[in-house]
Amino acid sequence: MSGQGRLWLLRFEPLMNPLRPCRPRSLVSACRRLLVGLALAALCASCPAAARPNVLFLAMDDQNDWIGCLGGHPQVRTPHIDRLATRGTLFTNAHCQAPLCNPSRASLLTGLRPSSTGIYGLAPGIRHVEATRNHVTLPQTFTRAGYFTYTCGKIYHDGSLQPKDRAPEFHEWGPAPGMGRPPAPIANLPASGRHPAMDWGVFPERDEDSGDYKIATAAIEALQRAPKEKPFFVAAGFRLPHVPCYAPQKWFDLYPEPSLQMPPVKPGDRDDTPLFSWYLHWKLPEPRLALLERAHEWRPLVRAYLASVSFMDAQVGRVLAALEASGRAQETIVILWSDHGWHLGEKAITGKNTLWERSTRVPLLFAGPGIMKAAQCGSPVELLDIFPTLLELCDLPARADLEGHSLVPQLKDAQAPRPWPALTTHNPGNHAIRTGQWRYIRYADGSEELYDMKADPNEWTNLASSAKHASTKEVLAKWLPKKDLPPASGSQHRILTYNPQAREAVWEGKRIDPAEIEK
Repeated sequence: MSGQGRLWLLRFEPLMNPLRPCRPRSLVSACRRLLVGLALAALCASCPAAARPNVLFLAMDDQNDWIGCLGGHPQVRTPHIDRLATRGTLFTNAHCQAPLCNPSRASLLTGLRPSSTGIYGLAPGIRHVEATRNHVTLPQTFTRAGYFTYTCGKIYHDGSLQPKDRAPEFHEWGPAPGMGRPPAPIANLPASGRHPAMDWGVFPERDEDSGDYKIATAAIEALQRAPKEKPFFVAAGFRLPHVPCYAPQKWFDLYPEPSLQMPPVKPGDRDDTPLFSWYLHWKLPEPRLALLERAHEWRPLVRAYLASVSFMDAQVGRVLAALEASGRAQETIVILWSDHGWHLGEKAITGKNTLWERSTRVPLLFAGPGIMKAAQCGSPVELLDIFPTLLELCDLPARADLEGHSLVPQLKDAQAPRPWPALTTHNPGNHAIRTGQWRYIRYADGSEELYDMKADPNEWTNLASSAKHASTKEVLAKWLPKKDLPPASGSQHRILTYNPQAREAVWEGKRIDPAEIEK
């Protein structure tokens, strides 16, 4: 066995200590991790790392389908992402596994569903949860396989990995600047209870002073100095269009306010949705549509979101130009994704934290060697599928412990059949199933929603109470997760639980009083 292989055995030796007490489940978990390590060791010994493709891993934050090539908004300008889509395969029906930053990113990077880990809120991070404490993550896999690995910006949720846990993930951790703040808030919102992130407008004056510009610059520098003798895995996580939606003036000029097209909103849209649907975003800083209309801030927010998207797209373009200049573009797989979507008035809210299309649908595209160009796949897919897909594309061992499915068949033929729907979860018991035609939602109290997405893409007519759709619901319900863990120990922020015996919903530790509903 090579020296590298011996190192792997030494790394996993504590798992095989016969004097260490171990519960059966822990033993199974330890054995799985040992097998993963041995498989990677064998591969590293037999396949030179330099023969594998590079990976450029680009993330966006709160980016819904308002991307030119996805057609989510008729006016949005994203020329660089659109051009990347012509170089590869765009998944037009891709969905997150959780409509919230930490659980979505934890799911993607571990390859495990939130319902399998109990990670539903903004805390805890993966290394504080039993199911993921020793789990080999996506970046860890590439670091161990001999890649040069680098990250900057927001890939893991901010603060979810402590400094002591960072070294095994990436060789280098670059800067992760925020968006900065103007001297005073720009948006005209009530001061009482206002979260500092709830702001939007022209700021800063120069592109170079924005956090996303600095993140792109860090990624460019990493590409320029990446070792030539080994493949690289460079990850860059952009902040925008997450609030605060700030961008310099020239990006707002792309969207003159008089001609701005607003998202379609139906008065009384929530009249046929269950009361429980409000509980998923019970007390949040993101303003309701009614408040924005009273403050005359709905149009400014939509304009700022679009400007933020276009500014962020320009930073993606800068990184892609640097990849081309490096001479390594032809041997690099580029993947672009967002952690979840964002409402801008649809369903009477702004923000995420819902199980509807605006919150779950995300951009997802792959480009590079062995991937069809200018292709679009309309099958439902999941962010969970990224991990096994990259393993296959980079000739790394398949993992039986991952819950997603490789997209390589669709990257070779966008019309290749795919039997699985997409599943999104927001706190235990609340799940959405998305197929090519249907969205089925079941809440923890048993209430339901059903939408025919082909006939009703805005989800304006809930068909769940229609007797003629009972069989459709029954078929879709079979895809609900069999494992549905309660929140992991230490869970905080945006946690919702339900006691079926008391018929009581609890939001962040406090019983929900339906009389306090804010619409």
